[in-house]
Amino acid sequence: MRRLGTGIGWRPEIADAVEGMPGIDWVEVVAENVCPGHLPESLRRLRERGVTVVPHGVSLGLGGADRPDEGRLTALAERAEALGSPLVTEHIAFVRAGGALTASPRLEAGHLLPVPRTRDALDVLCENVRIAQDALPVPLALENIAALFSWPDEELTEGQFLSELVERTGVRLLIDVANLHTNHVNRGEDPAEALAALPLEAIAYVHVAGGFERDGVWHDSHAHPVPRPVLAILTGLAARVAPPGVLLERDENFPGPGELERELDAIREAVTVGRAAESAVGGTAVKGAAAAGAGGVGVLAPPVAGARERVAVAETAVLSALVAGTPVPEGFDRVRMGVQARALAAKRAGVVAKVAPELPVILGAGYREAFLEYARQRPMRGGYRQDALDFAGHLLKLGRPGDAGTLRELREWWLDRSGPAPRKRGFADRVLRRLR
Repeated sequence: MRRLGTGIGWRPEIADAVEGMPGIDWVEVVAENVCPGHLPESLRRLRERGVTVVPHGVSLGLGGADRPDEGRLTALAERAEALGSPLVTEHIAFVRAGGALTASPRLEAGHLLPVPRTRDALDVLCENVRIAQDALPVPLALENIAALFSWPDEELTEGQFLSELVERTGVRLLIDVANLHTNHVNRGEDPAEALAALPLEAIAYVHVAGGFERDGVWHDSHAHPVPRPVLAILTGLAARVAPPGVLLERDENFPGPGELERELDAIREAVTVGRAAESAVGGTAVKGAAAAGAGGVGVLAPPVAGARERVAVAETAVLSALVAGTPVPEGFDRVRMGVQARALAAKRAGVVAKVAPELPVILGAGYREAFLEYARQRPMRGGYRQDALDFAGHLLKLGRPGDAGTLRELREWWLDRSGPAPRKRGFADRVLRRLR
């Protein structure tokens, strides 16, 4: 696997800081946030300096019951080619459910949700991975995700699930040590056991991020400093194998460049300590871990038509409970499902405020409460931009907000964006709009 070194997640908010940081060997960008024909100048300059750029997808949903969407695969391939990337990465998750396989409305989560660790889900995932690999111009690596809830009656541990996935598809792994810590707190899973079962030779690189704990639940926020337990898991991983690359993720509450550099130094130190421990035992940890992940079921692909239908029913029931208020399926922790449902609604509110920043301005302090009330009643039926339009349309149907001026401004915003093209306005309309 190509050596990447130490990297950081590139975000527009810290683009200047990333360019000026010493010792940055590579960066990762959210694939859906860049356009191949219009790359940000900061990314262009980094590439000209020889900094590797890796696109990281969040919307493919390879763990879903449906075959991967051809359009999304094409878009991911285009970004890899435009960035000259050595690989692309995605997640072991589902992000939508419903549709033809269940004869029910399509539901969007707007977030990464855990797949059941069952034979059916593994069979579907493996076939979806093979489809994706055939469509992409560079190798694919998949990330283990953080989860707030567990599926009942799972048949495999995380280490077994990932090991068999690698053996059957040859896909590489993006190991997120922060997600291992999240699953330790939320689901009682031992990070050391997961690492011991992994096929370490398949690791493409490692994610490190921060989070916070509230009421016994760990939230993988990417908006807080990296805690010591996460760095300890990174050290444990480095004691087994030299990670080809390690990357710091930060998505919100960005600190100054100095603090980011200190976090990167702490990550380098954690890897150094782990490598020293590996040297002290003469490499036996690496051999033992590789052997632990060597078992499996072979490379023959089983038929998955029936498995797709069963996974579709199960995932649709879960997602419907989270976003449409239907009963929680039997065997799930209702409290944790409630936490997840509220987290999904809060994320929708936050992302809509970013993609349609005019809405919080128009609605003022009432934006968030109004959106959360809407989200409890209306599942997301498309992307976040469509969600913003649906939210505004929902308020207009209710005649809200009550203030006539605010209602008029909201109606104009919706009319400008709901059609195939912006409305044409006369000179007087434009002057009045600017004055308002």
